[in-house]
Amino acid sequence: MRGGFEWAAWLVARRAEIERGLRARLGTPLDAGSVESEALRRFRSFAGSALGRGGAAAPALDGLRLEGARFGRLLDAWLAAAEAAAGAGGVELRAQLAPLAERFREALRDQRAARRARAAPRVSRRVVLAAIDRIGDAYLAVDVDSGRIVDANPAASALLGVQREVLLGCDVPRFLDDSAREPWESHLEALAESPEPRRFRALLRDVHGLPVPVDVNATRYARRESTLALVVARPSAGGAWPA
Repeated sequence: MRGGFEWAAWLVARRAEIERGLRARLGTPLDAGSVESEALRRFRSFAGSALGRGGAAAPALDGLRLEGARFGRLLDAWLAAAEAAAGAGGVELRAQLAPLAERFREALRDQRAARRARAAPRVSRRVVLAAIDRIGDAYLAVDVDSGRIVDANPAASALLGVQREVLLGCDVPRFLDDSAREPWESHLEALAESPEPRRFRALLRDVHGLPVPVDVNATRYARRESTLALVVARPSAGGAWPA
């Protein structure tokens, strides 16, 4: 079993091999000038310092403006490449890096939350709470950080085939076709950063797995404790999903 200092030195010595493994997993070279590449560089520095010293200061994130889901996939790929490069020691290395990766992700989430708190306009509460329940289009209020449904109307329940009481607290990806998950995450992250409304198409799957193509209008609702995406979804005209 290696100590933290030994793993820190190993990461430096095997960086090129890990980078090759990362490129193989990504299927494309990583743009060295991208913000994701810079964030990965900072994670490597943070992890090396923490392993070598047995602890580290908070990650240095000044100036980074990231899409959390996109960087999360990049970090996961790097961790997998490092584990593969370590061979028989991969499980031990992953155990050393996992809490550091989570601490880095948490720092990124805190940074985004603080930035939204500074920039987000205050929005008053809905005046007529029951009005949403009367509209024919499906309505969902989704927490942009967790992706969980915090409010829904009867039309949404009917569209997805799930009672409202069950729908609340569910993760939206449960009802998304695989092809729609990454675009959905991108739109929610855009709403987290900007009040500009989003219009897009998405392919949902109801509780029975049947496809439900919808046109989506999403707007941001800033609350003191969280930011919501207010999503209105209407079945696409003709019901056909474009190839």
